[in-house]
Amino acid sequence: MGRTFWLLTTLTAALLVACGAAFAQAQPPQNAAEEKRFIVVLEDDVSSPRSVADAHARRYGAAVTNVYSHALNGYAAKVPEQGVQGIRNDPRVAFVEQDYVQEAFSQTLPTGVNRIEGDKSSTANIDNQDQRVDVDIAVLDTGIQNDHPDLNVAGGYNCTSSIRSNYGDGHGHGTHVAGIAAAYDNDTGVVGAAPGARLWAMKVLTDSGIGFTSWIICGIERVTAMNTDANPYNNIEVANMSLGGSGGDSTCNSLFDSYHKAICNSTKAGVTYAVAAGNSNTDLKNSRPATYDQVLVVTAVADFNGEPDGGATATCRADVDDTSADFSNFTTVGHADANHTIAAPGVCIESTWKGSTYNTISGTSMASPHVAGTAALCIATSGTTGKCTGGPSDVMSDLRSDAAARSNDPAVSPYYGFTDDPNTPNTSRHYYGYLEYAGGY
Repeated sequence: MGRTFWLLTTLTAALLVACGAAFAQAQPPQNAAEEKRFIVVLEDDVSSPRSVADAHARRYGAAVTNVYSHALNGYAAKVPEQGVQGIRNDPRVAFVEQDYVQEAFSQTLPTGVNRIEGDKSSTANIDNQDQRVDVDIAVLDTGIQNDHPDLNVAGGYNCTSSIRSNYGDGHGHGTHVAGIAAAYDNDTGVVGAAPGARLWAMKVLTDSGIGFTSWIICGIERVTAMNTDANPYNNIEVANMSLGGSGGDSTCNSLFDSYHKAICNSTKAGVTYAVAAGNSNTDLKNSRPATYDQVLVVTAVADFNGEPDGGATATCRADVDDTSADFSNFTTVGHADANHTIAAPGVCIESTWKGSTYNTISGTSMASPHVAGTAALCIATSGTTGKCTGGPSDVMSDLRSDAAARSNDPAVSPYYGFTDDPNTPNTSRHYYGYLEYAGGY
């Protein structure tokens, strides 16, 4: 088998590195007099801000909270409304400023997770609190940075080297994919579609982003072995493959396609595969593993603001908001591949990156883990929703039917889908699938 290349369109990449605490201004509480706070700045020639603060406390009822004499000459206090004007009239006072609430910049809700309404998922429960989704996701890629502070990396395996425990990511692609699927819901960085889910790094591509089919089969083998061993606590429910290479479809019993046979046996062991469609703007029927019927193949949608109905200004590249990404592979109306195709955001997606940083890149590689994370949510809630209970084929069917239902729901306004989805098909018969919907799980 030939070499297989990861499906990454790095047309624009902006490294986002945290440099310290940051704050944003917000309006102060106004609902009670005792909550009105002020900063009183005194004239420079006032030698004792403490004595002025004490005098104002006695005369105007100021409840002093801080006194400043180095960076500022003055004090801060809670002041009853009737006392504010008296303080302003004191000739020792330069000015009185309302004390505004300041908030630390918290994690970003990426446009992709927002667009598939992941923030509406009761299982994801995105609220800046670390409550992890109890599912295991394998990432077959360039590895994952195993100590990235925004990722729950449970373990991994290196198929590219004899040093199996060295599954770290020297490229960044696998770490980016992992964050889209499952970055923590906390107070920093970004949040994934299935926040905090356990991640397993199956390193099947080198730090240059290439690998042999035999290495990828090694990753599939490892995932399948985890589901058939004696340990019930390391079973992989979902595997993401943001990679691919040339090749046509076959059958599970093929005598010439070991790759397909491995995928078939792995799905029989209970693993749902989300696979990138490819970035060549061509029919995915010539790409493996995207064309295999047993995987959920994911095309890419351009979205720049996390909201439906189009019109947002392009950011990192010149696609049109709420349309199929101009690089995304596709299938055709009526082709068998349309029966296992779904769409997800894949343009200008911010996620985790090597070096404990964050990066914004584009590709069907970025679309696929949105679906992997959504599959994890559906599986995690299967006991209460009755969905995603029958193994990978059921997961694939439920995700696609729920995406179609969301896009066809007349109560959803504005329209949930995107230009070129099955409701507004491409005139060339290109088929990209319905947009993934995570909000119902």
